[in-house]
Amino acid sequence: MSTPNTQKPTSVYQLVMAQSMIAARLPLLATAVMLLGCDLQPSGTSPDLSDSASTEAKMDPKIYIQQSLEGLRTQTAAHSSTWHLGDEENWAADQDTGRINFTFADGAIAEADMQIVGTYNTENGTFLWGWDHPSVAEPLSKHAALARQFGLDNGLSRYTERMVECTEDEAWEFTAVAARLGEANGAYRGPAGTALVFMTFGEIKLSKP
Repeated sequence: MSTPNTQKPTSVYQLVMAQSMIAARLPLLATAVMLLGCDLQPSGTSPDLSDSASTEAKMDPKIYIQQSLEGLRTQTAAHSSTWHLGDEENWAADQDTGRINFTFADGAIAEADMQIVGTYNTENGTFLWGWDHPSVAEPLSKHAALARQFGLDNGLSRYTERMVECTEDEAWEFTAVAARLGEANGAYRGPAGTALVFMTFGEIKLSKP
């Protein structure tokens, strides 16, 4: 097996290509693991998790997930009514700066810090978590790591397996939980070819021409 490139790609295109390549290699990786008789462990170390987020998630996980979805819907509605989230002409995510920006027809720009929860491949219906995504910079995977810890604490394998088969609605569920645990200001699904990039974002800074 060739030595992987350790440089983190920063473009959305590279995020999409990375998930496609991993999906294609999973059968080979699974075979190799069975032959070696060992477990496939996620690479890297998880960031420190806040005590408040861990404590808050101790309730019934089904209730927590449902509340997280409802909370995200409320946030999204507020953003839509105040700075017109959903009406943007373009969006861009820059991993070097850790910022996402939205541009509008009137020249307005909305910008915020971001985290990448994961990418959803619309062709094969798989979600690749940001906490062990080869194209996600480690500082931008903290909210995804909080969701992984939530899965470990509650025995939810869909939060602890680096790639899972799921629906787009379930990808929103993962993102809502990550957003709540990370105390995010909202979440966004950015289309990128055949993939969708699920992100959380912080306080919005709005500038107008």
